[in-house]
Amino acid sequence: MVTMSDLKERLETDLSTAMKARDGLRTRTLRMALTAVKNEEVAGKQARELSDDDVVRVLTREAKKRREAATAFADAGRAEQAQAERDEGAVLEEYLPAQLSDEELTALVADAIAETGAAGPRGIGPVMKAVNPKVAGRAEGGRVSAEVKRQLGA
Repeated sequence: MVTMSDLKERLETDLSTAMKARDGLRTRTLRMALTAVKNEEVAGKQARELSDDDVVRVLTREAKKRREAATAFADAGRAEQAQAERDEGAVLEEYLPAQLSDEELTALVADAIAETGAAGPRGIGPVMKAVNPKVAGRAEGGRVSAEVKRQLGA
């Protein structure tokens, strides 16, 4: 018997609670998140049970979609839809690890640069490879990449 990840179980429990409480926003958001998780489980050649880390990756991707959609709606002058996307994003954030502060990210990147001995634009790849496992789910790739490029002067 394969055990369900704790995070997925929490999502399902919270969905059930939200439905009982008739909380439309949470119900809608958690249903969408669980659908994304289930889609990820059956993607590829073989169905599999996701680990908590995998579930965090899926939720991070969904939260990013919400931020991008909110920006797009806001830019198009559709404030109501933009707010709805931000609200869904806020619900998803509750299930994600706390995001790294700028100071923490700067320190992690500096450590990775020291660790790899990288310099200049050619060092971006090795530094990203070293720093990504350390920030997993706690900082967006674009933010990490920008900090790496800034510190390497690329």
